[in-house]
Amino acid sequence: MSHPLLPGFNPDPSVVRVGDDYFLVTSSFEYLPGLPVHHSTDLRNWRQIGHVATRPEQVRLDPVPTPGGVWAPTLRYRDGVFHLIVTVFLGGRGCVVFTATDPAGPWSDGVTIPAVDGIDPDLAWDEDGTAIVTFARHPDPIQQVRVDLSTGEALETPRAIWPGSGLYSPEGPHLYHRGEWWYLVVAEGGTDRGHAVTVARARRPEGPFEGCPANPVLTAAGTGSPVQNLGHADLVETDQGTALVCLGVRPVGLAQSFSPLGRETFLGTVDWVDGWPQVRLADLPPGSPEEVDYDFTTPSALRDPEWIAVRRPAAEFARTVPGGLLISGAGSTGLDGPRPAFLGRRQRHLAATVSAAFDVGAGTGGLALRNAEDNAVALEARASAAGVEVTARAVVAGFDRSWHATLPAGEVELTFAMTPPPADFSAGAVGGDRIRLTARSADTEVTLAELDGRHWCFETAKAFTGRVIGPFASEGDVIVRRLLYTGRA
Repeated sequence: MSHPLLPGFNPDPSVVRVGDDYFLVTSSFEYLPGLPVHHSTDLRNWRQIGHVATRPEQVRLDPVPTPGGVWAPTLRYRDGVFHLIVTVFLGGRGCVVFTATDPAGPWSDGVTIPAVDGIDPDLAWDEDGTAIVTFARHPDPIQQVRVDLSTGEALETPRAIWPGSGLYSPEGPHLYHRGEWWYLVVAEGGTDRGHAVTVARARRPEGPFEGCPANPVLTAAGTGSPVQNLGHADLVETDQGTALVCLGVRPVGLAQSFSPLGRETFLGTVDWVDGWPQVRLADLPPGSPEEVDYDFTTPSALRDPEWIAVRRPAAEFARTVPGGLLISGAGSTGLDGPRPAFLGRRQRHLAATVSAAFDVGAGTGGLALRNAEDNAVALEARASAAGVEVTARAVVAGFDRSWHATLPAGEVELTFAMTPPPADFSAGAVGGDRIRLTARSADTEVTLAELDGRHWCFETAKAFTGRVIGPFASEGDVIVRRLLYTGRA
């Protein structure tokens, strides 16, 4: 079985090689900082080194509804400069190209390209050095336009160059010059179970393009593969030949219907036969079990680049104090609002436990699992004369259900435990994973709810993201002492 290069919510990967180094960026949608940048020297082991969008004005996410935001980047390198082109969709800046000399940042404020009125922009250069942007405009054929990257001005009228192989919704294009051919790699079939990678080629970057006779060159559609939704691929040359990164999901249970972690990044290998690519998914071993203990009484705990917030920087509502991480819910619209006081990290393992210790003497807050505003789970605590009142809350597309418990006064520990369902014909095998919500204070521990995780999966939330888990505050000031994440598989 192939396991992901980047587990958890990391869709639409784009990769570039510079010397002996590889750099990879993925979509981030409504989260800030956005566009995480990863580094590797072997294309298998990756470390996050920063983000492209670290300042709100770079992407302007405030007016962007879910599932909009920062969609499908392309990362390229030319003449000592890294270029990142992306669409901030549904009310953001539109098509923007950022530049940096160091991929870890800082990156520029970005130049917008108004002529690119679609999604998933790609960046290439023709033989005379003119920049070519190739993009998708659903449900139209793949589009292309030459641009001046310094001003964002279009040098011609955008034109259609390839309608795809005949599958649904051609998108995610990437253009490459290899030998005598220009290759166009496209995603088709939608980003669900029909997702696929297709290829066309032409003698010139603008076409005319002919499709590969063996299209699609990669798909899991209609198979029992443990990795589904394969698509949105980007190619990179290695010392051993051509490699490919793409997105995919790992559905759980007997029916393989629900993917708790969202779309992840996978690796493929490419063989060239008669001038066409033949692709297979790389057989990667499972990642190592992970245990990360964030001691928020030390300021360094917040410097981990895994931490992200919704539509605004975490510094607006969170800071380290001598007792831990202080999160202020004053002015927040709550967990299901557009700008919650929520600080999270991706769930990266199918079996995972997240526990956090809170002081709620001056506010109300706790631990949350978020796919979107209307698909979230929370354990919320507040102090009262009776002790600590804990509410477990499950929100599913407008439906809202709560469970309550009272614990002894004092510090409270809140825990989410995620367990995959069985893969046989036993009870529960056709549902999602199990999400168990517990709270503990002093010597008292209580399980408030055990949920079917199918309602907080990629297939049902439809936020294009994945689970992000972490502490939040809804009212007043909450102090997080520590957070422990453990995961396997």
